[in-house]
Amino acid sequence: MSLAQVHYTSAAPGDEGTAGRFTAVGPGVSGALLAEIEPLVRYELPGGVPERPSDGELRSLPQAFGYFALSDGSRLVARSAPVRDTGGTGAGVRFHAHAVHLPPGVPLPGDRLPVEAWRSPHWVAVTPGGATPDPLALPPGPAAVSEGLDDFAVSRGPWLAAVLADLRRASDAEAAGRPVALVERQCADVARWLGLASVTLPRESAERLTFTTYTRRPGSSASRVVGVLPEDAGAARAAGLRVHACAGPAPAGSTEDVWATTAARVWRSRSPELFREARELPGEPFAAGPLAVTALCAGIALGPDGRAAAAGWAADRPYALDAQRTGRLVEAIASPGIDDRTAAEFDAAGRLFGALEGRCPASVTAPLAAMLVTEAVRGGNGSLELPRRDAFAGPEGAEVAERLGPEILTELADTAGSRSVARTVQLLRVARLLGVDGTESLPGVVDRLAPALLAEASVAQEGPPGFAPALLELLDEQFEVRTALLGALDRIAPQDPGAVARFLERVALPFTGTQALPHLRMCAEVPEAMATLGGDRAAVWHRVLRAAGLSPFAEPLVLRTAVGLVWEDRAPTVEEARLLLDAATSDSHRVAGTWARLVDAALSTSTAGTSATGTSATGTDEAARLAHDLLRGFPGEIGGRERAGLLLLDLVRELRTGAPEPGWAERVRTLCAQAEPVEPALRERAHAALVERLLAPDRPGAELYDFVHGADAELIAAYDRTARTASVRSRLRTQPAYAADCFTVWTAHPHAGRAWPPVAAALLDDVLRPAVRGMSAEDVAEVEATVGRTGSSGRADAFRDWNRSSTLGRLGRRIAGRVRRG
Repeated sequence: MSLAQVHYTSAAPGDEGTAGRFTAVGPGVSGALLAEIEPLVRYELPGGVPERPSDGELRSLPQAFGYFALSDGSRLVARSAPVRDTGGTGAGVRFHAHAVHLPPGVPLPGDRLPVEAWRSPHWVAVTPGGATPDPLALPPGPAAVSEGLDDFAVSRGPWLAAVLADLRRASDAEAAGRPVALVERQCADVARWLGLASVTLPRESAERLTFTTYTRRPGSSASRVVGVLPEDAGAARAAGLRVHACAGPAPAGSTEDVWATTAARVWRSRSPELFREARELPGEPFAAGPLAVTALCAGIALGPDGRAAAAGWAADRPYALDAQRTGRLVEAIASPGIDDRTAAEFDAAGRLFGALEGRCPASVTAPLAAMLVTEAVRGGNGSLELPRRDAFAGPEGAEVAERLGPEILTELADTAGSRSVARTVQLLRVARLLGVDGTESLPGVVDRLAPALLAEASVAQEGPPGFAPALLELLDEQFEVRTALLGALDRIAPQDPGAVARFLERVALPFTGTQALPHLRMCAEVPEAMATLGGDRAAVWHRVLRAAGLSPFAEPLVLRTAVGLVWEDRAPTVEEARLLLDAATSDSHRVAGTWARLVDAALSTSTAGTSATGTSATGTDEAARLAHDLLRGFPGEIGGRERAGLLLLDLVRELRTGAPEPGWAERVRTLCAQAEPVEPALRERAHAALVERLLAPDRPGAELYDFVHGADAELIAAYDRTARTASVRSRLRTQPAYAADCFTVWTAHPHAGRAWPPVAAALLDDVLRPAVRGMSAEDVAEVEATVGRTGSSGRADAFRDWNRSSTLGRLGRRIAGRVRRG
């Protein structure tokens, strides 16, 4: 069909107030469209153009060739070119715009893309005769823009990938990014860029790419791609456009768009026909995989990202390529001359091998298998997907094994270097793949691997550590490694059972076979036991110990593992410690080393708290009995401050329930010093037990004498506190004999150092005197008689004088009160 055409020319000199006028308008172009078209076809001369340019200067001026989308869905292809003004002086410059209107859905003649109409001979620089031009078909003519695109692409190599990436984004219907500005000295080069885009992009994308090859005002252009001269590049940047200064120095850096990078390599290889071939393969329009596969099969060298994209695409679609192209792809990916492979590329190659293995002959996949195992050994890629063992059954496998076997054994035997778990696992797996015999080095390898597993897992984030999948595959593949490694873990579990238990929660090791593995089974049992039995640690301990399948009498180390699992970060209570002590012999605890946890339990319970009076809590007596048993059961193991602490606890027990050896106060002082830094609560309990016994009526006088004359201010202060408790005051009020005894003690040593006399005097006044005041006359007489019997007549006189002074004091106060009231 014929297309409506529009002609527009700039105003003649002297036409003030107008920019130009339409000189011819084809049928179907409404006035509303003309108002929209007019700013699109206007032309502004570059700076520095002479007022009367020569013919050569006129021909060198840029032409604005554009493709625009209009508001009604139609499109416009237009060329605005400078022409000589033949009116007036005949030497000025005007411009003439010739446009073709494309209704919605109507293509250019020959179904050509708009950029192919660049420099068509049918563009005219004058208005045809008549007010309205006849509808005129506009064939593209010789598509000069497509000629020499290969040479142009090679000349623009440094900018090629980045520009193609931006042109692709600009053609996206949903893209809202900034327009692209191409800075070239010749507008024809901008058209060539658009020609490159028309070949590279799918047709529907190329048709959405609106453009103009020249503008002085890039910020106000409605096109997605604008061409500007170097002097206008600053305006484009100021307007926020994505500027590519193709007329200046080569840019630094590279684009991360793998599709664009691959497309640039195709252009530089002068193989644009590959774009059409790639579009015939399945995949998204701008996926890098199809284009990368096509390029590699054509012998074009790509970078690591391109090779990884090709391998990944082929791995996902192993049936998309025929045998010939598959072979070419594998040869290109596994080429021995490549030295810049990345981990992502190797991972993609591993997936490709897995997809092709069994579908292609071994001769096809052998290069991939060799590349993968070589990288696993020499490159240290611990996450690499390895081939199956049968991939190395042929001569290719023997050659690889001969080359890599010594390297594998040397590294596995190295004890000096720090090797990660993933690396060790990978080496063991490759050794099996290649049939390398590592029997001699296996014990040492697993002895180093077992603690490394726990160490790396402890610093990893939540969930299974990164090496877990490969480790489980290794254990599934190699029975001898599984047996040796599980045995090594079982041997080290008693040293740190909590770490092993946490490791087993994250990595489900397969130890359900015939190996005993008592410690691993206990570590695996504890999470379920904790969840089921809650805070009943004794029940958890019994269940975990049963999981071992061995008696602690036969294998004492199960005691250590069980205790470490249940009481990992705390000491057992005294009741729990008693359970543990009774569960095995002292020899078993001695071998297991669990006696130290029992000592901690006794000492921790002894400091768990005190009552308001300073006496021990309920569990202290049990802790003291436990301390007594521990001292008898482990006399050679317990020493230092722990031994002194237990002896102090045992002395507390003897002071309260038995007949301790003489020298109580001195023993308390000595043991506290030996137990330093002694816990304050334990010191308080020892002091309380001592002074409680010294306040008892049946205490030996020698012990009281040693206590008083020992002048230990801390012990005397504890005596003072205990003597003032409610229980002592009650006994003084109700037991005259006890009151008499206290009077004797508190008055017997008036010159015993500096600490005792003021305390004794205060107790007489503050504690004993109120008790005697509350007694009946008969009880007071009994106190006086008891003081005389146990002391002397002089002591009885002293009590009467002391008590009379108290009575007279009360009588005097009563008389004074009566006088005041009178």
